[in-house]
Amino acid sequence: MDATPENDVPTSDIGKNLEYVKASIDLAASRARRRSNSVNLVAISKTQKAERIRSALLAGHKVFGENRVQEASEKWLDLRTESPDAILHLIGPLQTNKVKRAVELFDVIQTIDRPKLARSLAREIERTGKVVDCFIQINSGEEAQKAGVLPTDADAFISLCRDELKLPIVGLMCIPPRGDVPGLHFGLVAELARRNGITGLSMGMSGDYEEAVRFGATHVRIGTAIFGARPITKGPDGH
Repeated sequence: MDATPENDVPTSDIGKNLEYVKASIDLAASRARRRSNSVNLVAISKTQKAERIRSALLAGHKVFGENRVQEASEKWLDLRTESPDAILHLIGPLQTNKVKRAVELFDVIQTIDRPKLARSLAREIERTGKVVDCFIQINSGEEAQKAGVLPTDADAFISLCRDELKLPIVGLMCIPPRGDVPGLHFGLVAELARRNGITGLSMGMSGDYEEAVRFGATHVRIGTAIFGARPITKGPDGH
């Protein structure tokens, strides 16, 4: 399939791009003296059409990230049937009125950032009995327009989610501000995780994932390096 203005990578090249990115992750892990299988690649498929995601699935990749509940619902109904072992991460903001559908659809939610949302998720997980791995989003740059818990509030919020609400908190997630040195933010979030006994770190995207691996990332969120450029969409998520 030819490239389009929205997707400058032909569908036929998606598998090759996956191989390249995975090799780069392996090399970054080796340089950091880490095992290559300690880093999980989350292929960010938001705004991508189903046939392009299908190309990645056919290439053997199984872990994907979507930004919006409604968009993911529309695309993944058939894709889940075709690939029931696919793992789907929510990497965009979650509204409380969409918690029920999010728990139903996603295996991992990376963007828990406020008590109201945490309580709603805890109730739905308890009601359904479904295990959904949860990450807390840290607003490491303290940006007013961006979602996430402020670093100074992180310890208390982690305690609320994990100890009081019994949410299955497996990691922290961050999106460094554009233009900042990402390593400063990766180091901050890694330290928050360390002192709270949290092992998962979702950090690093197409432009900085190799540095994120050096700082201990267990999940890197990569879209454009796999699928090509996307249309510019509103929102501060940075993916």
